[in-house]
Amino acid sequence: MFTRVANFCRKVLSREDEAPAAEVGVVHQMTVIPRDRHTISRKDISENALKVLYRLNKAGYEAYLVGGGVRDLLLGKKPKDFDVTTNATPDQMRKLFRNCRLVGRRFRLAHVMFGPEIIEVATFRGHHEAEQVAEDRNTSQRGQNGMLLRDNIFGTIEDDAQRRDLTINSLYYSVSDFSVRDYVGGLNDLQQGIVRLIGDPETRYREDPVRMLRVVRFAAKLDMSVAAETAEPIPRLATLLHDIPPARLFEETLKLLQAGYGYSTYLQLREYQLFQPLFPTITRYFTEKGDSNMERMIVQVLKNTDHRIHNQMRVNPAFLFSAMFWYPQLEAAQKIAQESGLAYYEAFALAMNDVLDEACRSLAIPKRITTLVRDIWQLQLRLSRRHGKRAWKLMEHPKFRAAYDLLALRAEVENNQELLKLTAWWNDFQVSAPPQQKTMLNTLGDDPVPRRRTRRPRKRVPGPRRDGNNSNA
Repeated sequence: MFTRVANFCRKVLSREDEAPAAEVGVVHQMTVIPRDRHTISRKDISENALKVLYRLNKAGYEAYLVGGGVRDLLLGKKPKDFDVTTNATPDQMRKLFRNCRLVGRRFRLAHVMFGPEIIEVATFRGHHEAEQVAEDRNTSQRGQNGMLLRDNIFGTIEDDAQRRDLTINSLYYSVSDFSVRDYVGGLNDLQQGIVRLIGDPETRYREDPVRMLRVVRFAAKLDMSVAAETAEPIPRLATLLHDIPPARLFEETLKLLQAGYGYSTYLQLREYQLFQPLFPTITRYFTEKGDSNMERMIVQVLKNTDHRIHNQMRVNPAFLFSAMFWYPQLEAAQKIAQESGLAYYEAFALAMNDVLDEACRSLAIPKRITTLVRDIWQLQLRLSRRHGKRAWKLMEHPKFRAAYDLLALRAEVENNQELLKLTAWWNDFQVSAPPQQKTMLNTLGDDPVPRRRTRRPRKRVPGPRRDGNNSNA
């Protein structure tokens, strides 16, 4: 995987003394790799990113392609997006580009819009020890736990390289001379396949706990190992993720689990104890052996998701969450039915509210997704009822295919003969012609599937409604 970048890294290092791997507190001498000693070509870079770089250079500013785009180009991969860094301030960017808008409160960034493509431009970050002017927007602010609440201190490219999170993401490509600049030993780590945090790991994690998730994500995505000093603080600092807004954690979770490397990421999240802050509902059901139906379901749905992404097939976070939370939902419904004496369907509906509400306290899952999750779950109760016109009506439901896929997953995970037969029946029914479908329905028998019955208590104890609405209106 790293052969291409390793070859040119060896060429660079062979002309100098072997550079040691990046260490905490070590200041590296800048390495400049000229055009004839690296593999990046402008034809592999977005035209719009090049426009931004050239215009900034023409206006007298420094500007570099930076981050994952440079890393992926060196690895022979196609970057998903291109980020630019410059010594121009956000306000100067807005004057230079009419198609620019400024975003971010904590990190002030410029987005240069080219239709559907957005080139993100950041001003060189400076160190927090620099003098700050009260009431100046270009200041940093920390919380009591060390987390950065604002980080708008500007500096030089050398400062910026030290302020980035990972060494492999701190490589700079210049269109002025087509060179690659390395200030923190990122090339060596890229060659060795090591994910390493820049600076003191504990301090950097406290500044932004999401960096722990980024370390795991890049290690899984690039099939790299995590440097020992970078990995050590993660398990004991994992609870800092509780301080991150749930909306941000939701976006990070999609990057972790729906980028084509979800299964390997999941294994690392569990190894570093990062899964619990994201999914506290699920981790309560983990077993020591790791062989529960829920754990097998998570493994299988993540492997299936990775397969679909690598084959350019669409994935939906609603299906992922419906599978991951299915067994907590099932157990909650059974518990409510037993304790309250409600009909199972009513208990199932109340359990959906409880499970999704708890999930949203950690991850702000949007309502558009939780609505689809509810549809997929409710269809699980209807898929066994196929008599008359029910089967055809079920197939007309917009989320029928997702519900069928969840049914097939359940059958595979549980190895349940009834579920396996039901899955096979629906599979045949979908591909059959209408006359054959009618025959399949006629052979089901005259008696519908019996409803699940739950004994009701003889006397109800008055109390507040479970939906939280106690109004008598």
